[in-house]
Amino acid sequence: MLNRNLVNLSTETAFSVLDKASKLQKSGKTIINLGIGQPDFSTPEHIVEAGVRALRDGAHGYSPSLGIIPLREAVNEDLSERYGFCPPISRIQITPGGKPIIFIAAMIYGGKGNEIILPNPSFPIYESAVAYSGAKPIFYKLRESKGFSFDADEILSKITNRTTLIMLNTPHNPTGGVTPPSEIKKLTEGLAEYPNITVFSDEIYDRLVFDTPPHSLLCYPEIRDRLIILNGWSKTYAMTGWRVGFGIWPESTIEFADKLGINYHSCVNTAAQYAALTATTGEQTCVENMRIAFRRRARLITKNLNKIRGIECQMPGGAFYAFPNISKLDISSEILQAQLLEEYGVAALAGTAFGTYGEGFIRFSSANSDILIQEACDKLEQLCHNYM
Repeated sequence: MLNRNLVNLSTETAFSVLDKASKLQKSGKTIINLGIGQPDFSTPEHIVEAGVRALRDGAHGYSPSLGIIPLREAVNEDLSERYGFCPPISRIQITPGGKPIIFIAAMIYGGKGNEIILPNPSFPIYESAVAYSGAKPIFYKLRESKGFSFDADEILSKITNRTTLIMLNTPHNPTGGVTPPSEIKKLTEGLAEYPNITVFSDEIYDRLVFDTPPHSLLCYPEIRDRLIILNGWSKTYAMTGWRVGFGIWPESTIEFADKLGINYHSCVNTAAQYAALTATTGEQTCVENMRIAFRRRARLITKNLNKIRGIECQMPGGAFYAFPNISKLDISSEILQAQLLEEYGVAALAGTAFGTYGEGFIRFSSANSDILIQEACDKLEQLCHNYM
């Protein structure tokens, strides 16, 4: 008999849409892919060379389960410089991408009878991991009226004596929303009444903020002893395929995180870790260039989406997504996703791919060229004429 929790395990629609788009391309159809959430830039050459050099120098074997010490030291120094604080390297875990941190956290803090509070809409693996763990997902809604930032009072109102973990993400996938520091501070102050609740902060897009300074929950001393940070190199340095990320854990749970990592993946590709080391310690012009490009594209796609009758779109504050409201079209998000891909050759994701509160929205990745973003918006406008 199979594990009964398998029925609670969902997937990430971005990959199924990517697969369908690839098949359509192979059949001869031209596809504009604004579905998958990855930079369209190549990994910077000095980072690639570092990975190649590591292989040539013999970095072929196992590494320590928590990651090579120079990389963990570099993470510590980088975050300490940018945010004023980072826990010691004994609490830093290098993982094959960011997703393992989500699953490890769910395995540690989940389980039957526990509740984990998470955003909706949100990255779908949050809910999948929580549900698979046996815990009950408790959702707080990210509202368009608040710029898709979280409401501290709403989160605090969801807490019960079964709550073990609160999950946060800013800048946010799929909306591009950025929660202001004032709201984060309000939440951390409110959590003083709940000292046994851990906070999980997904900060994978922290370097891709457009018009406000980057921010981290590391800046709040009152929760540092019960804070999990997820971050990595995939988005910041266009290294999605290298599969290298990191987590920072409370002192009380790093031992369990390490044990789960050893059971699951042993260690991370050694050469990829040396590439990440060079990314962290090397020149950062590539990061700023990508941030500026994504900000320009965010403005471009928002401007063009708002020209379409029946579409309203807020300017995202970070990441590389637009999350337009399509509710005036009187069509479900999933039907629009299917028609846009199959009939107009544009890959995007239904808002419901990110949770039930995503209905009435659709996610576009602006990680593509200006020309193709414009063309995709033109095709969407053609489709919308059928519903207005």
